[in-house]
Amino acid sequence: MPVRKASAYSKRKPVVYTRKSKITQKSYIKMIPPQKVVKFNMGDYKGYEQGKYKYILSLVVMENVQVRDLALEAMRQSLLKDLADGLATNFFMRCNVYPHNILRNNRIFSGGSKGERVQTGMQKSFGSPEGRAATVKKGKSIFSIYFNGDENIPKVREFFRKVKPKMPGHTVVNLEVLKK
Repeated sequence: MPVRKASAYSKRKPVVYTRKSKITQKSYIKMIPPQKVVKFNMGDYKGYEQGKYKYILSLVVMENVQVRDLALEAMRQSLLKDLADGLATNFFMRCNVYPHNILRNNRIFSGGSKGERVQTGMQKSFGSPEGRAATVKKGKSIFSIYFNGDENIPKVREFFRKVKPKMPGHTVVNLEVLKK
């Protein structure tokens, strides 16, 4: 089953009734698609808790968007592979957003009279759950990387430059210095 293009969802406001309710009678969504993002914290977590990192580079969104969990996982894998090769184990990476919204698709058969007896059209157009997406507000960071060393700043910026095309909307890389 092919997945709809991200542009069908990315620039829109999130649709109402897209979360599963604890009360079964009030729940519009009956089935939640599985989570595609495997990990949200990667690298040296103990070093992060102890505060041993000097720099934070973050990928910040400059407009309100919805990011599919497939795109988040693709960015996470690419960043983690590059960081493991470039910085070894001297980093901590965090995914700052969680895909709560459930994306729906009302499938319609195209062509002559293929689905006249099957389809309901706009009569019962709620749609079946197809995937998940994270709603990200303007100015919020999606991924943050904590690391040390002035020489590593251009490397990490390059890693973010490689994953920017996987994101909907306009993004910026911000540098923050934690301690001197």
